[in-house]
Amino acid sequence: MKKLNLLFIGIFSMSFMYGQDISDALRYSQDEIQGSARFRALSGAFGALGGDLSAVSLNPAGSAIFSRSYASFTVSNLDTKNDSKYFNGLTSSSDTKFDVNQGGAVFVFANNDSSSPWKKFSLGIEYDKTRNFDDNWAAVGTNTNNQSIDLYFLNYADGLRLDEISTLPGETISNAYSEIGDIYGFAHQQAFLGYESYILEPDSNDDANTTYFSNLGNGTFTHDYTYASTGYNGKITFNAAVQYEDNLFLGINLNSHLINYDRTTLLYETNSNTGSLINEIEFDNTLSTTGTGFSFQLGGILKLSDEFRVGLTYDSPTWLTIEEETSQYIATVYGSDSPVIINPQIVNVYPSYKLQTPGKLTGSLAYVFGEQGLFSFDYSRKDYSSTKFKPTSDSFFASQNNIMSNELTDASTYRFGAEYRVKQFSFRGGYRFEESPYKDGVTVGDLNGYSFGVGFNFGNTKLDITYDQAKRNYQNQLYNVGLTDAAMVDNKNSNVTLSLGFNI
Repeated sequence: MKKLNLLFIGIFSMSFMYGQDISDALRYSQDEIQGSARFRALSGAFGALGGDLSAVSLNPAGSAIFSRSYASFTVSNLDTKNDSKYFNGLTSSSDTKFDVNQGGAVFVFANNDSSSPWKKFSLGIEYDKTRNFDDNWAAVGTNTNNQSIDLYFLNYADGLRLDEISTLPGETISNAYSEIGDIYGFAHQQAFLGYESYILEPDSNDDANTTYFSNLGNGTFTHDYTYASTGYNGKITFNAAVQYEDNLFLGINLNSHLINYDRTTLLYETNSNTGSLINEIEFDNTLSTTGTGFSFQLGGILKLSDEFRVGLTYDSPTWLTIEEETSQYIATVYGSDSPVIINPQIVNVYPSYKLQTPGKLTGSLAYVFGEQGLFSFDYSRKDYSSTKFKPTSDSFFASQNNIMSNELTDASTYRFGAEYRVKQFSFRGGYRFEESPYKDGVTVGDLNGYSFGVGFNFGNTKLDITYDQAKRNYQNQLYNVGLTDAAMVDNKNSNVTLSLGFNI
């Protein structure tokens, strides 16, 4: 069968070309405590406070709290530490990165008409990094479940014709890999890699064959798997807010979202099982993702008295358009022969797809005791099960949406913050707890974090420094199909953040 005769299959199977799944959706649906040093020192509990640029990106009414125009920027040093367990193997990894993660300004305009109840309005622009994707961990151990990477390729090859996953006479590996991807999609490419690297064998050497077996014998397999990612979620906020009378503040944010994510995974597998013709496998995958999106926020802050404040914020869903590119490489040692290397050197560019992340509702309380200090509390709720790939009419996306609806749940976040001022110094601390977005509470565990910091007020200029730390556990499957055993990863992120702010 000539592959070019089936070109129309590729046209009508675009969503199957790369398998977006629940982990992709969740990656772009979660936020972290980023932003200014003062914001991080109170663990983000700023929904009823305002008066900080990162607080504006949380509750848009917060910009109207400023009495004067103000600007700030923030730098931070992130230290990431992962301890992973995979069967009998324990591995630790760490990484450190310096970054600029916040910057912006708010412009305050007072109403000179003393008879008007509208006291002032403000306009602001703010950039906040909402999530950092820099991460690396390793899973090293002996898999005793008879789970090999061959199951990954067998899973994809099952039911596919041999002539759809192999080279034609005179065709190069690169051309075949590229053409198979263009016509049939991602699944066929995976089966192609397994067949051409001799991991798979057809039951019959016939073009119409659709069943396969492995050249690896049953037993144990030693795995050395590494995961490395870089990138960020960023949000550019355009803000407008007003103050009504002396106690009501209202605001709106229009947000532009940016995604930049790069990931490389490498598996090195060995075995000495009886009957194995393949004793070593090296499988490398890279993914590059970019995206843009839009969301809006509506918020208000009400002063019930000079001391008590309440806040309420609605975050709309975020509507994202995402583009992805991948490349792959596999090498095997087949008996005593030289290594078989399948390196197509092809970058697969996939059609863009859309993702709608869940909205969020936040309620906030604060007690401000004069110029001496404050206590604050924020409670947020987000229903991760409402996350959707679009168009929902696509059968593959519909199946993934159904999985998310069944496996994800609504999760609460609790944030506490306190600040105490002594002359020009401010001493701060905070705590936060985020529930798992998974119903099982294990695939991604609950998050616990704490923070403390100090600030110095020079008059028109403020300097703040904060240390914060957060811990969370993950069950990370090595692959979504076939080799689905998971590494247990204990993640700890520590940050030192420095902010400079000044009146303008």
